[in-house]
Amino acid sequence: MAGVRVAGLIKLVAALLLLNVSLTFSNIWPTLGIGLNADLSLETAVCVLALLAARRWWNGPSAVGLRWLAGLWLVLVVGRYAEVTVTSLYGRNINLYWDLQHVPSVGAMFAVVADPWLKAGVVVGLVLGLVSLYLGARWSLGVVASAAREPSAQRGLGALAVVVLGLSLAQPLGTRIPGVRVASPVAMAYARELGEFAYELSGAGMRDLGPPPVLRSDLSRLGGADVFVIFLESYGAVAWQRPELADPLVAAMTRLDADIAETGRFVASALVESTTFGGESWLAHVSLLSGTEIRDPATNVRLMAQERDTMVKLFGRQGYRTVAIMPGMLVAWPEGAFYGFEEIYDHEGLDYRGPQFGWWDVNDQYALARVDALEIEPTREQPAFVFFTTISTHAPFVPAPPYQADWARVLTTDPYDAEALDRAWSAWPDWTNLGPSYLEAIEYALSNIGGYLRLRADRDLVMVLVGDHQPPALVSGEGASWDVPVHVIANRPAVLDRLTRHHQFTNTLQPGDQAVARMDTLLPILLDAFGDGGGP
Repeated sequence: MAGVRVAGLIKLVAALLLLNVSLTFSNIWPTLGIGLNADLSLETAVCVLALLAARRWWNGPSAVGLRWLAGLWLVLVVGRYAEVTVTSLYGRNINLYWDLQHVPSVGAMFAVVADPWLKAGVVVGLVLGLVSLYLGARWSLGVVASAAREPSAQRGLGALAVVVLGLSLAQPLGTRIPGVRVASPVAMAYARELGEFAYELSGAGMRDLGPPPVLRSDLSRLGGADVFVIFLESYGAVAWQRPELADPLVAAMTRLDADIAETGRFVASALVESTTFGGESWLAHVSLLSGTEIRDPATNVRLMAQERDTMVKLFGRQGYRTVAIMPGMLVAWPEGAFYGFEEIYDHEGLDYRGPQFGWWDVNDQYALARVDALEIEPTREQPAFVFFTTISTHAPFVPAPPYQADWARVLTTDPYDAEALDRAWSAWPDWTNLGPSYLEAIEYALSNIGGYLRLRADRDLVMVLVGDHQPPALVSGEGASWDVPVHVIANRPAVLDRLTRHHQFTNTLQPGDQAVARMDTLLPILLDAFGDGGGP
């Protein structure tokens, strides 16, 4: 009889531990794996009390009730996994309402670059994992419900649950027991998402957007030069600050420095704080172009519903032809009208017929070469304002296209030698260590910029090169800042002097250590450097 009691006690402890760890685990950075810890689960304590109440007053729960409770538990476990994984790997909180809209596109993108066996394994593993989680929760809940029939077990379970509840109430007040912590409830994360959803439905978000900034500059210091604003995907401050990334990039940065100097140009650099981290690049784009701080898709939608001035419209008023290069845009882009572009070269408009690279097929060098041939090389009465959002440095960063020194060949259907192409296509992402792939992609991007500066050494142009956001936290590391480099490259001393003398820019490619502005406040700084009438 004693053996039966010991076996039952062991089962009960195992069930409670399983329920507890299923809602308190953490992420093992920089992987998709989880790590167990000694945290306590408030939801487990509440569940135990609910099972005790059901046994005492309704002689339950029934088998059907336990199945429903196990299903609810599975939802909580999935929510916990999504919350800790996104926070750890992407450096930001999950936004269920907006992030779920991008899951199909992101899933399709990674399906293209992933090995077929890996894709099959992920699908099978996902199904088996969910079934196992459900069965584990159902078993654990059944064990606790059965134990609740015994008076002694009722007292022990009730006391344990009340202690956890007390700790959860005391913890926010600063009362802590060393080594004991109650994990953040998963239900609170779901409640937060529902609150954000209701907030958007109420229209309060639109009212909170605030008045538009006043944009002005006569662009006199540009002297009619072509202006390129190029957002380098995932080009973050870690490319300069994290030794594991910065040291291998020294040679590529040195080459770019030489490309700038040997074409008679100079550079001014700084760090700015992006309005996004690890993804959602368009939040950085709209923040710079509109001069409005946009940190989430909801605010972005509100902004697009209004009529506002933008950097693009300002250049258009000053006689510039405004062009957007959007190689990653596979569908209609109504935002182009909001910004005020005259011409938009999206994926279809670029008419790429060369070898495919990743999800978008087209590569950055081709996109730049194509628009150069159509907009820059021909003699025009109007100077050009070109806005270019690159894609070849998008996670998972491989396959990185080969850099082609012969820019004319890039526009053909046979842009690369077979050996270079095979080498690029043979690269597969290491999902536990994307650092080497990131380095390869950034080196390719820097080669493109330097090569284009040499290709158009005879042209008067001002290039603003800025990162959209840091790479995901699985590359940038835990606790990385939201800072990104910005480089202004030109042969016009008045523009660069304005940046270095008045806005804390360095006069080198090295961007410094501290952010001098936010992405949205970078716009008035640039307008001030470009001409009179601008400025913060």
